[in-house]
Amino acid sequence: MGLFSFLKNAGSKLFKKKAPEVSATPSASAAPEPSKEELLKLEIQSLGIPIDNLNVELCEQVIVSGKTMTNAEREKVILALGNVEGIGCVDDRIDVENPEPEAVFYTVQKGDSLSLISKSQYGDPMKYQMIFEANKPMLSHPDKIYPGQVLRIPAQ
Repeated sequence: MGLFSFLKNAGSKLFKKKAPEVSATPSASAAPEPSKEELLKLEIQSLGIPIDNLNVELCEQVIVSGKTMTNAEREKVILALGNVEGIGCVDDRIDVENPEPEAVFYTVQKGDSLSLISKSQYGDPMKYQMIFEANKPMLSHPDKIYPGQVLRIPAQ
């Protein structure tokens, strides 16, 4: 548990404002827009990361609590929330039932690739797949990383 910092101006555009739709016929019960907290919870659910009793509070930072089975799942929740544009800090209050060694977090730099990161972290560029697997489902393809994104680098 702890406080994790992220680049506030990098990440997925989860809070991107949509232009209001104009309807020809007025609607008596228009669905309210989901809150930022609800959008963050939906993001974790859409990634399929198992966490019970997920609670997300957003103030000047995201405060996340809940219970998960492993540190890997806990770290993925932290990264999924922190890699959203506009989020600068994640306060981790997640309990882990079966803790294992924590991964190192790495901030992607301009010109980085998973193989370059793998070479710098493991001494072997061919271990990039290990980093890719450790960051699923947030990464959909090994080439889809961006400067400012924070990745999990698991121990070998």
